[in-house]
Amino acid sequence: MTTTALIVAAGRGERLGVGVPKQFLSIAGKPVLRWAVESLIRHRAVRSVRVVIGRGQEDVAASALAGLDVGALIPGGAERADSVRAGLAAIAGDAVLVHDAARPFCPPEVVDRLLAPLEFYEGAAPVLPVGDTLARIGEELGEPVDRTGLVRVQTPQAFRLDALRAAYDRWTGDSPIDETTVARAAGMRVATVEGDPALEKITTSADFARAEQWLAGRLTPRTGMGFDVHAFAGEGPLMLGGVAVPHDRGLAGHSDADVVLHAIADALLGAGGLGDIGEHFPPSDPQWKGASSDRFLAHAVELLQAKGAILDHMDCTIIAEEPKVGPYRAAMRARIAEIAGLRLDQVSVKATTTEGLGFTGRREGIAAQAVASIRLGWPA
Repeated sequence: MTTTALIVAAGRGERLGVGVPKQFLSIAGKPVLRWAVESLIRHRAVRSVRVVIGRGQEDVAASALAGLDVGALIPGGAERADSVRAGLAAIAGDAVLVHDAARPFCPPEVVDRLLAPLEFYEGAAPVLPVGDTLARIGEELGEPVDRTGLVRVQTPQAFRLDALRAAYDRWTGDSPIDETTVARAAGMRVATVEGDPALEKITTSADFARAEQWLAGRLTPRTGMGFDVHAFAGEGPLMLGGVAVPHDRGLAGHSDADVVLHAIADALLGAGGLGDIGEHFPPSDPQWKGASSDRFLAHAVELLQAKGAILDHMDCTIIAEEPKVGPYRAAMRARIAEIAGLRLDQVSVKATTTEGLGFTGRREGIAAQAVASIRLGWPA
């Protein structure tokens, strides 16, 4: 069974009152929409993930999803049902998981539970029992409501794709609350499976604070260290931190010999337990001859993002008698932040000398050491 995850992210988020749709706001430095996509894109049973966005949201959505394989973004409609219809028309396969972008954390076990019943049912939805007292309300608290047999219905919801398309073709009512409403109106049998508190929907500012607290308990801080050295050789300029620095000599190396980007990439790979730069870009491979080192750093970042890591900070110290780094420090920080997709205040570049000692003191080359801080652990 081939399964596509369809994430509906076309909402305007006006109830939050911040002027930006909630799916593009950040939790722990990462957009809500990106969390939702990443929680599904790595599941072994999900063949592809597609995203439906609102009109005019193309740029902000592309930025939030940079580096993720989600295909072309699907333009949505004025109502949720219009967006789901557009998404269903744009995908293929046997089954679909329809998910709200405002539910950023989907445990893989929930997906397993949802797909299993599709052998016997046309749809399945995750549910949680209602634990609180329910009551009607007017100007004051009214009569209690019997909660026996009541559940809270969450997303993602799983369906046989052709069956859900047919159900939407027959739907003539107002915009439905969710896809189970459309499915049941069409006579489809929808199974229920155990949901998860992690699937709580982000609606208010308090929900963002709750999500940050929940996530903090599931991520482990990790630190990686990197070190690189290149000798002076040939003519300048030389590359440092992705910036061409004027100098009468360049640096020797199989790639462009950018010691700063090499050290930072190694620090990131170390923090993620992903080996070192030589394993991913061996000097013996001719395709990396003269290669720009921004590719190395971008690759390390992509590998970490694929593991669900949050990049918190990078700090690099350049060790050299020459050239003087000060005039180019700001440009280096900006370029490193651009490559890694970080804010400027998450990148630090410093410089020092060895007071004339060692190979750098003799002006034979440049060294760089870096430290990277990340958080890793969820989703699995």
